Amino acid sequence: MSDIPLSSSGKAIALPLRESVFVVDDDPSMRTSMDRLLRGYGFATTLFDTGGALLDHDRFHTAICIILDINLGARSGIEVRRSLAEKGIAAPVIYVTGNDSPANRSAAIASGCIAYLIKPFAAQSLIESVQRARVL
Repeated sequence: MSDIPLSSSGKAIALPLRESVFVVDDDPSMRTSMDRLLRGYGFATTLFDTGGALLDHDRFHTAICIILDINLGARSGIEVRRSLAEKGIAAPVIYVTGNDSPANRSAAIASGCIAYLIKPFAAQSLIESVQRARVL
């Protein structure tokens, strides 16, 4: 039995490829660092400086995953994740934060993340999390 979806006429339906890691961080140096790291491991990236910019994007079907900073200034990454869920967007989420707290950790886990990384995190931790997201 094939895993390829078929139309009612029996022809294969082309599914969009998940091809990019979406990175949302309001710190330009952090965004640039994650961009370089991910590209160095062969991942394409799409960068956003605010949660609003991410929410205005319309190509979520191309996301391997979304790396979301928890502290995004006007809107928290957790609030952005909830807004994505309300829109029916189910891309895997990896949270990053420089302000770890039990409340942040609990809210992140409750919102449905695949990883919670505390800045500064090991490069390998981020790469392993993205590789895990790729197979989800």
